[in-house]
Amino acid sequence: MPSPGSPAISLLTAMHRAQFAFSDSLRRSQANALGALGLAPQECPFRIVASGKHWRLRDYGGGDCKPPLLIIAAPIKRPYIWDLAPNASALRFCLANGLRVFLLEWVAPYAGDAEAGLAEYAGEGIAACVQALTRNCAGQPVLMGHSLGGTLAAVYGAIDPHSISGLVLLSSPLCFARASSPFRDSLVSILPPAIAGTAVVAGSLLSQASAMASPKTFLFSRWLDAALSAGDPEALEIHNRVERWALDEVALPGRLVKEIVEWLYCEDRFCRGALQIGGRTLGPRSLRVPTLAAVTSADDVVPASSVAPFIARMAAGCGQLIEYPGEAGVCLQHVALLAGRRTYVEVWPQILAWIKGLVRGAAAGTQQSAAQQ
Repeated sequence: MPSPGSPAISLLTAMHRAQFAFSDSLRRSQANALGALGLAPQECPFRIVASGKHWRLRDYGGGDCKPPLLIIAAPIKRPYIWDLAPNASALRFCLANGLRVFLLEWVAPYAGDAEAGLAEYAGEGIAACVQALTRNCAGQPVLMGHSLGGTLAAVYGAIDPHSISGLVLLSSPLCFARASSPFRDSLVSILPPAIAGTAVVAGSLLSQASAMASPKTFLFSRWLDAALSAGDPEALEIHNRVERWALDEVALPGRLVKEIVEWLYCEDRFCRGALQIGGRTLGPRSLRVPTLAAVTSADDVVPASSVAPFIARMAAGCGQLIEYPGEAGVCLQHVALLAGRRTYVEVWPQILAWIKGLVRGAAAGTQQSAAQQ
């Protein structure tokens, strides 16, 4: 058996990387083919107002005097899941309801660019965007994230809670203890140790690992959703748009994947209060900021049990959890809070009311402080 550092193992590792890099290209070609059939993204206009090595900040407008909302996109897949279609768009909903919307988009790493980890993503990247918004907008921003984008936003909130006014987490895992979710337990058991040492991790490798960890979520439920959507053209269109988005693979830095897998999924450091970033030890008690978390009951990837224990350990009154049953026509229940049509009637008005409550509270506090002076 060749030793781990032998030329034979190095060659096999290189071939393995090349295979999944090719798979990324193939899946993106499939996505483009679906796009040519009328399923290409139709995103709201935006402009890039700041950028760094691993990120770009999009400004969608909405008025300089309006409360700023900073969406933290997940580093896995493209960010247009936030603006999937005019009738299923969190971004358009927020713009239409009086928020000034920004989005932090992560830039795919180049070959050999493996050194960006949680500190660079959750610390430096988000911090730079928050600082840019604070300088140029009215008030501190509310951060909002979905899936691992929300996890990164929560880590940043624990690093610097005084820089933001609130945090909205949508299907974002915070607790990774054993049995917190079947998906977590299966993923930890099947991920190969070598994945953490890869310079750049192909998106298709993570997609395949996710499908193996939860075939029900990523295979069987998708087929069932397609069948349930067949008699509803609008639902079927959204289903197919999510399918197209799911094929649009994005690679990740190896160090980021290593830290997410080891520090979060395997060791549950954040929920245990043992996550160390930038010389600070972070946990639920560090996240001293109003936090609204929403989960979908039908989502096996991020069930309530992967969020509730973290919320319970936060300071009293800081965290709130709401649960949504899910709906047909979203392809993946993990994105139901962004892609579902009913969610914009049942859940998003609650989210908007919560955000506007924060804004009113901040304005009242500012007026009271000015009166006392």
